Amino acid sequence: MAMGLMKRLDERAALMGRMMRTVGADDAMPSGMMLETAMRKAASRCLGCERPADCAHWLEAHEDGAAHAPDFCPNGDLFAAWTGQAKA
Repeated sequence: MAMGLMKRLDERAALMGRMMRTVGADDAMPSGMMLETAMRKAASRCLGCERPADCAHWLEAHEDGAAHAPDFCPNGDLFAAWTGQAKA
């Protein structure tokens, strides 16, 4: 069971990192003490996401970048806020 969890953690960390790079959130992360809290919450949301296959397919289709994460991404609003692309 522990190996399954470790594999899932690795998979989700990779997907989240790719999503952040794809939408430009990695370059727009806020600095300071709140970043660690925000990243923990984002990682938790990613770990709980039930659509990792859809995420991987979306990332493959957007290798050259995208203005925002797909609607199903549980961190889409956070990454949009960081990049100034938040929906009004």
